[in-house]
Amino acid sequence: MECELKQDLASEASSTDNSVSFPDVTAVASGWMLDFMFVSLCRSFKEGNFDAFNETLSVFEALFQSKYLTAAGHDEKSLICAFLARVMHGKQLDVLFEKDERVMPLMSAAVVWSSLENAVEDEGLFKEITGLLFVQAVAVCLEKGQRSSASSVLKWFEKRHTYPRNLGIKLSTIVTKTDTYHPVLMSFSFKRLLETINSFLDNYLKKNPCDFLIKTATGFVQSSQNVMDSESVESQDSTVSEKQSETTQKNKKTKRKLLSTKLTEAWSPDTTKKPCVSLRRLSRSGKTHPTSVFI
Repeated sequence: MECELKQDLASEASSTDNSVSFPDVTAVASGWMLDFMFVSLCRSFKEGNFDAFNETLSVFEALFQSKYLTAAGHDEKSLICAFLARVMHGKQLDVLFEKDERVMPLMSAAVVWSSLENAVEDEGLFKEITGLLFVQAVAVCLEKGQRSSASSVLKWFEKRHTYPRNLGIKLSTIVTKTDTYHPVLMSFSFKRLLETINSFLDNYLKKNPCDFLIKTATGFVQSSQNVMDSESVESQDSTVSEKQSETTQKNKKTKRKLLSTKLTEAWSPDTTKKPCVSLRRLSRSGKTHPTSVFI
């Protein structure tokens, strides 16, 4: 059935080849694929799946280079991906995203985030993430025992970003005392930063749906599963019917003459041994292998 579905889709596609421009089709398909990778990237970020995030980001970057993509919305998604990448590497101070080696991941994230202000409907949410980036950029340095770097971060933010003055004063005191357990750092935690960014992503995806390809693929998978389940039930019914037929044939007894002098079945004494069922496979070498539900 899966092959039939694919053939139907291929047939529909071939029937339109001569009526539309293929570059136009490529542009639409590329946009769908980019949207799919964007949603996948957001999902990997929420799950904290670092490897999946990096792999998806590589695919997104490759698709984004397509000359067919012209919609401005894709540029915004690219900025969001760049922002998420910097936050994902937020605690790795040796990772560079800027030519200036003094700019650490969360500092670079703050730069990208400032350019996304128009993508955030909730002004309060935008300011909250801005403050969290500021605090965590300092906090991560203190966690790593790099007090001088924390001081540099403070000065860098003072020159380039607007933030509550009282927050800057508190952070300056925290850096001076190297107080990594200060209530401000506990309140503006990295966990809270991630949770707040997740809220932003949820709101953004609601306003800018990117799930066309996901819905299409989901429907295809569900259709395939329904067909497979139906075929499995039919196969099981057929097997049960065959076994019942075999049992009926075995239960039919042959007619014997009374007091026959011929033995039709050899008699053997009952054994006291119980049947043993092994849960391991035996290889030709005689070694045993644990069974697995995945084999």
